[in-house]
Amino acid sequence: MKNRKLSSSAAIGVVLCLSFSLISCDTPSRNNTNLAQERILMETGGSAAGDFGPPVGEPIIATLTSAPDVPPPIDRNTPAKLIVNLEVRELEMPISEGVMYTFWTFGGTVPGSFIRVRQGDTIEFHLANHPSSKMPHNIDLHAVTGSGGGASSSFTAPGHESQFTFKALNQGLFVYHCATAPVGMHIANGMYGLILVEPPEGLPPVDREYYVMQGEFYTVGKYREKGHQEFDMQKAIEENATYVLFNGSEGALVGDNALRANVGDTIRLFVGNGGPNLVSSFHVIGEIFDKVFTEGGTHYQENVQTTLVPAGGSAITEFRVEVPGTLVIVDHSIFRAFNKGALGMIKVDGPENLAVYTGKEVDSVYLGDKVKDLTAVAEVATAYSTTGEVTIAQQIAAGEVLFAGTCSVCHQLDGSGLATVFPPLAGADFFLADTTRAIDIALNGLMGPVTVNGQSYDSVMPPMSQLNDDEIANILTYSLNSWGNDGGRVTREDVAERRASTERPPGAAH
Repeated sequence: MKNRKLSSSAAIGVVLCLSFSLISCDTPSRNNTNLAQERILMETGGSAAGDFGPPVGEPIIATLTSAPDVPPPIDRNTPAKLIVNLEVRELEMPISEGVMYTFWTFGGTVPGSFIRVRQGDTIEFHLANHPSSKMPHNIDLHAVTGSGGGASSSFTAPGHESQFTFKALNQGLFVYHCATAPVGMHIANGMYGLILVEPPEGLPPVDREYYVMQGEFYTVGKYREKGHQEFDMQKAIEENATYVLFNGSEGALVGDNALRANVGDTIRLFVGNGGPNLVSSFHVIGEIFDKVFTEGGTHYQENVQTTLVPAGGSAITEFRVEVPGTLVIVDHSIFRAFNKGALGMIKVDGPENLAVYTGKEVDSVYLGDKVKDLTAVAEVATAYSTTGEVTIAQQIAAGEVLFAGTCSVCHQLDGSGLATVFPPLAGADFFLADTTRAIDIALNGLMGPVTVNGQSYDSVMPPMSQLNDDEIANILTYSLNSWGNDGGRVTREDVAERRASTERPPGAAH
């Protein structure tokens, strides 16, 4: 017979036959097809790769942390039985300055406690519902392979506890949330968190790890309306969020609560989005993500400016900080950041690196009241909502903070305005002559030429009707009593009367 060369397809067939023969010889007791499929799964990181056999050693009680803290990395080489104890509590807590809300929580915080496990661990999960709760709750962990992600096994009435067990087969960063009907309402009240399933070898070491989770809230009252606010189901159905927040409150990651780092640190952010409705455009102003593990999975993109985090999804971002200053965390759907609360900070200390950046600390005008201590504002707001009494000194103090965040870009912090562009408020005859007119302009805006102190100005003042009555009153009272002005006072009742008696122009909030 003549020698013949094998065709390429025939050669591949021979290789495959040899491969399956080797598999068969290696494990004669197992079905060849199933074993081949398992090896493919292992090569691609599928769930079969996460089953490393039964737990080794004594059970371990899981360490849980509240945002922005993260439990320490797992330092063991074998799968364990990990016991997770998580309690549901319904708690009234601040959602913004002077605004209270009844949150439904996992572990007493929004977001819920951070859970850290190793791929291959067997998790014995205990969910307790505090006796003071008004509602039954359960938990759906996206890291679970099984019916309802655990929801069908964990329905728990107040004063009771449920238990179920699952194996963490897939590595990644996963959301968990309540899935008791109405599911959207439970999530919108703060019932979500993150569970990290580390690969067996662990994650590469970094200097700092933080837990940041976005969620939106739907209240009957408008943004920053003082007092206790109830959940608004219709707003939630229409996806018209009153607040979009990181870590459950407007002040969770600003001021003294800002995240901390030093120049040269590598930072890993475990980012989640509880939703229930909105996709997050997650961005850190002043940094580029060196790596982003999109959707919490095992593959990463490099040199990313903004990453999408879907509702019920996550991402892991990593970056090294090169210069000191304040990095600003935002949802870059930008009105959410500056008008609904989706703003946080990372304060970086250390020496300047002028070769990289020659700038200054965060501009207080740019961030406005987000960089100031809001305690005084909250106290004033509470006084308004509970007694209706407030001193002019308290109004001035609150108005100063609000003026910096709302008005100072145009009128300047010293009230001088910008020559020929924006009129002054300091010593301004037009402003001081008519308080009622000043209220109307704040509510409805102003277009067209005006003359102030003999100087003509022709610019646009946008309506500020998104501000509450007390906020406008405080800003105007501060302005009347600052920069050498003669004084005066505007009350929230004055603003409410003008708001009710004038029609909102196009572009006004309400």
